[in-house]
Amino acid sequence: MQAKETLFADLVQGRAQQFQVPLYQRTYSWTEKQLRQLWTDILEQAELLESGEKASTHFLGSVVLAPSPQNEATFPRWLVVDGQQRLTTLSLALAAIRDHIADGEPDEAERIDEEYLINKRKNGSDRFRLLPTQADRAQFAAYVRGPLSEQASDGAVAAAYGFFRRKLVEAADPAAPQDVLRIEEAITSRLTLVAVTAERADNVHRIFESLNNTGLKLSQADLLRNYLFMRLPTRGERIYETYWLPLQDSLSNDELEQLMWLQLVLDGDDRVRRQDLYAAQQQRFERGEVSEAEIEAYIKELYRRGALFRRLLHPEVEPNAAVRAHLHRLDTWQAQVTYPALMLLLDRRERRDLNSAATARAMSYIESFLVRRMMCRVPTNNLNRIFQAVPGQLPLDMPVADGLHQLLSAENRFWPDDDELREKVRTAPFYKFGRGHQRKLVLQRLEESYEHPEPVDFAAAQLTIEHVMPQSPGDEWLRMLSEDVVAGESAEDLHSRLQHTLGNLTLTAVNAELSNHPFERKQDLLQGSHLEMNRRIAATERWGADEIRARADELADRAIALWPAPLRGVGRAERSRDWNLAHQVLAALPHGTWTSYGDLAAFIGSGAQAVGNHLANTPGVANAYRVLTSEGKVSDGFRWTPQDVGSDVRARLSADGVRFTANGAADPAQRLSADDLALLVGGAEDDQADVREDAAQRTSESQGEQTHADPFYLQLVAENSPERRFFRQLAADNSRETVEAVRELFARWEGLGGWINTVGHDSTGAFLMLGEASAPGSGMSPMSLTPGCGLGGSVYVAFHGLAGHESFTDHALRAELLRRLNELEGVDLQEREPGRGPDPSFQLSVLEKDRNRELLVETLTWFRDRWESRGTD
Repeated sequence: MQAKETLFADLVQGRAQQFQVPLYQRTYSWTEKQLRQLWTDILEQAELLESGEKASTHFLGSVVLAPSPQNEATFPRWLVVDGQQRLTTLSLALAAIRDHIADGEPDEAERIDEEYLINKRKNGSDRFRLLPTQADRAQFAAYVRGPLSEQASDGAVAAAYGFFRRKLVEAADPAAPQDVLRIEEAITSRLTLVAVTAERADNVHRIFESLNNTGLKLSQADLLRNYLFMRLPTRGERIYETYWLPLQDSLSNDELEQLMWLQLVLDGDDRVRRQDLYAAQQQRFERGEVSEAEIEAYIKELYRRGALFRRLLHPEVEPNAAVRAHLHRLDTWQAQVTYPALMLLLDRRERRDLNSAATARAMSYIESFLVRRMMCRVPTNNLNRIFQAVPGQLPLDMPVADGLHQLLSAENRFWPDDDELREKVRTAPFYKFGRGHQRKLVLQRLEESYEHPEPVDFAAAQLTIEHVMPQSPGDEWLRMLSEDVVAGESAEDLHSRLQHTLGNLTLTAVNAELSNHPFERKQDLLQGSHLEMNRRIAATERWGADEIRARADELADRAIALWPAPLRGVGRAERSRDWNLAHQVLAALPHGTWTSYGDLAAFIGSGAQAVGNHLANTPGVANAYRVLTSEGKVSDGFRWTPQDVGSDVRARLSADGVRFTANGAADPAQRLSADDLALLVGGAEDDQADVREDAAQRTSESQGEQTHADPFYLQLVAENSPERRFFRQLAADNSRETVEAVRELFARWEGLGGWINTVGHDSTGAFLMLGEASAPGSGMSPMSLTPGCGLGGSVYVAFHGLAGHESFTDHALRAELLRRLNELEGVDLQEREPGRGPDPSFQLSVLEKDRNRELLVETLTWFRDRWESRGTD
């Protein structure tokens, strides 16, 4: 390779030659941001020329060239391995200058054309000094031939040309005139480039890979496309035009990358991650000597499957009505995780291994698998692996649909059966699991099951989820509930347990009008509804615990009919996972918080007495002592288990940051409700849209239609979010440097693929989380941050809580986590025995030092890698 500094004029002027942007390059993609910066640099150089100053030139970047396979001694052709964005932009700028002066100075316009833009004595594509990739070629060539003012033009090439034409008009302003030819001179002789020229023996693809860690970062799809077309020297043009360009035009870059990943999965690689797509496919091609015919076959297959993939993205193009309906619902569910299985079904149908009826039946199993798991509160953390494994694990000795039914029914798939579904419909807080659009879809399907002769157009109707018994009940509601309570339970406890269950929920377009009125008022409004489920509610005389449970049983029957059950005998979910969910949420309690038996019972869909019995008889449950009575007192029945080391409960709570009032009760401001517990493990209202919907509904129930529709109130809801409260308290109790350090830490954690979960009311905490944000219990947290209460914030390491997670059951790994953290200056974490005090912690102010933040990010990267490698070691 040879490298030398050069000017644009020296690079492109002289004898006839051509710079070819290879097919594997991405299309022209500079935006106005890059164009503005370049224009500023050009004007600065033009002003220096005007003044006669001999200032240094402006370095624009590098251009890497390699001999083209079409190279001729009399007509050199070069492949632009790197730098096509710069060369294309400068050529368009010169074309704009040429057209700007064409009427007034035709000779100068002709000179610019012949020196920089065309090879005068060549024809066809050889006439252009720069030949962009096929996708940009026609439009670029049209601008080089002449202005396109009479044609409708769009795209990045047109935008760049239009940008320079506008700027040249501005430069000709009489109030501040600038010589256009000086601008041309600045472009051609004041912008320097480093031209790197490769020899034929150089590995151009390796050069390309090493260069593209700067500029507009290449995606996995970009890298794989480059690799494929570099290995198609003779067939590339035809394959690109026949298969690749139509595929590229029909999918976004992200969708194309997903299709490439799916192709690997369908071909049997059930472990490959999307971020490793390029390396995995390259490795497969380089196992042996791969011919151009084999690469062409791969691209043709990608093209064929692209048509199938578009049916997942746009279900309306699917011709079969039954299959289309399932695809629509799965698209509404946002079930991208199921794409490997769906692509397999569409692929097998196209190969005539199954018909459309069997395809729809197989999709019904996938839909049921997702819906039943959501309704029964099964965490979603392993869905990626379940569906990615389908192509490789599907039984070969039975029809495809039956094989998928059996595969998803396996013991380790946790597909709830009819008994569990019925129980969860009765008891689980449906409204606090899954995501808003998923809950609405379940209620929509249940409404459709009534087969009303005049069904509602759900696409046009503005329906929201309504709590029939409101979330904020008035005295009349509580008096009615008091008639239904059992011994040891209050009306408030019964309300907390039933309010979010499916039996108490419906869909309505008049949420604000329903408000939190007594049931008699709601009956009148529901009676006029077009939804059959609402008319049935209105026909009920009262709305108490028995009525809610009766409706839950009715809806459970319909759900069982709508969503098929798993096969018996293959395996079923362990019923103990409800308690596992309780254990997870207790381990995740932020420093300085507590919860009640009733809150925990409402969260898991159980009873307060059952929760108390379980905690009293189950050893090793983290933070069990932080479950108190609703008054904030230690239960008279609380006992340390024999396996735990007993101590004074109040002292332990104080050590954990729980404050006490004058009468000895835990501070109610630090209590986490059932809704707060749902947020701790990535519950229903994790995304802002769900938060606002729930807040708006609560407001409409208590204040009526005007407030419900008030956008100012919704803004206040967002401003009073846990994130805002966390940073407000952080700023109040810590230095500005600490606050900025935490902001940076959060940003870098999200850059590693994690997310931040902030919870609590007056006292807030923030968890660094891994896993799916929409799935309770799906992830894990290495540490939590508390802003402090006038004493400065702390970082708590979830040492004991990690022991219950798949990746960190090995004590040595948890010890390694502490060792790495102890490398931070000012940190000295000591491991404590279970039951002997809170998790290890250190002060947030430690993060003010740059080196400490770097060490912490390195530790978190190690932690994430251990998490992602679970099950593969």
